[in-house]
Amino acid sequence: MGPSVLSAWLQSRYRKNVYLFIYYLIQFCGHSWIFTNMMVRFFSFGKDSMVDTFYAIGLVMRICQSISLLELVHIYVGIESNHLFPRFLQLMERVIILFGVITSQEEVQEKYVVCVLFIFWNLLDMVRYTYSMLSVIGTSYTILTWLSQTLWMPVYPLCVLAEGMYFTYSHLYMERRDVLRVFSIKKKM
Repeated sequence: MGPSVLSAWLQSRYRKNVYLFIYYLIQFCGHSWIFTNMMVRFFSFGKDSMVDTFYAIGLVMRICQSISLLELVHIYVGIESNHLFPRFLQLMERVIILFGVITSQEEVQEKYVVCVLFIFWNLLDMVRYTYSMLSVIGTSYTILTWLSQTLWMPVYPLCVLAEGMYFTYSHLYMERRDVLRVFSIKKKM
């Protein structure tokens, strides 16, 4: 392996690491902003802040989740060494819930479960992106590594529970809307 081949390999590896660091930093900043905004709003306004969570931070949440789709490309191309299928499932679940369900139904956006779901998602992503960002530059903290490897164990079941509650709310709302629509048609006749 000649010096020119080695320097080209190092340069390519350096660019990849710089790109990944910037990507993780952007994601960390976005999710930290969302999480901090939600906490400040909750401590300032109490339960009232939970009702308009989606209106306050929904745009940034949609941007962060859209950018996270790049991770599938990273894994497919080989920039990241994660497994493609589990990451695909996690991202598609979030995209379907965020874009397909929450964004499309304004009446359900005001439910507390949206705030709870966003807190769980952002808590997990803040830890994950911090860990990944520091791993790219070769820095390791025992507590952060432990959090990255174990935080998902209690939080994922809570996310599934919150998502199930959200789908229940969504389904009940659609049923109620359909019933009200039928009664309003009968009254007009």
